[in-house]
Amino acid sequence: MSRDVMPKPPEDAEARRAVAPVICYPNDTLRPAPLDMYRAARATARETARILIPPREARCFTLSAGSFFRITCPEGAQVGDLNLFSARNLQEHFYSGKTRALHGSHVTVGDRLWSCLPYLRPMATLSDDSLAWYGTDAHGGRVHDVIGTRCDPYTHHLLQGADYHQTCHSNLTRALATHLGKPLAEVEGLVHDVLNVFMCTGFTQDTGQYFMKASPARQGDYIEFFAEIDLLGVLSACPGGDCGQEHSSDAAKCWPLEVSIHAPAAGRLDGWYSPAPSRYSRRHVPS
Repeated sequence: MSRDVMPKPPEDAEARRAVAPVICYPNDTLRPAPLDMYRAARATARETARILIPPREARCFTLSAGSFFRITCPEGAQVGDLNLFSARNLQEHFYSGKTRALHGSHVTVGDRLWSCLPYLRPMATLSDDSLAWYGTDAHGGRVHDVIGTRCDPYTHHLLQGADYHQTCHSNLTRALATHLGKPLAEVEGLVHDVLNVFMCTGFTQDTGQYFMKASPARQGDYIEFFAEIDLLGVLSACPGGDCGQEHSSDAAKCWPLEVSIHAPAAGRLDGWYSPAPSRYSRRHVPS
């Protein structure tokens, strides 16, 4: 049906619209993150690695369960696209859709990044965020979204008819292929929907379209995670810079991103354990 041909509303249209919403996945039964324990452990941690991600490029990093990784804007406002994998099994990766369903469209301190089915366990917990003050702005924008997919050359070609090879999808693919020592074609299918670090996004009220606006991040801003399992991370410094105008082009001013990894002192996580994969048995899945 054409958008300019609308059916006549039924007599009870307003009553239908007034039905109260119901949360799809109430999360009050989830085990809360032990943030006090994480913060105490973080206070004892020493830096073990630092990785610089150049503008419009991506890099891989690895860390053990019980460590922290911090993503920082070392020079200026810059959005990053993050993929996470289990370091022991690349088939287990970050599941942005389920993270969104469990925690909301944008993650905040205490939220977990969940892995895909059939594993469905916390991969990392957001433990600190210098942009936690931002909240929700007048446009409905928030930071650190799990709404968007990632900028990619296929959509760019579809909408603009041009080829651009520095998209986040392209960057993530190249970095992962280099890390694994495998061909691009073999690795591309492993790249998945992302956490948009520092990106400020929302949906328009009139058309419901996904929007982006300039990130509120500034030099020195950071977001930090506690690794719940052994992780392989891949981070792209988005070609959109702060994503205030456009992405998938060389027009925006871009800055590097930095990942630092921190290991707590021995004994500071006594009582903590790395979560096991989902206990649901695949024996119950119809063949």
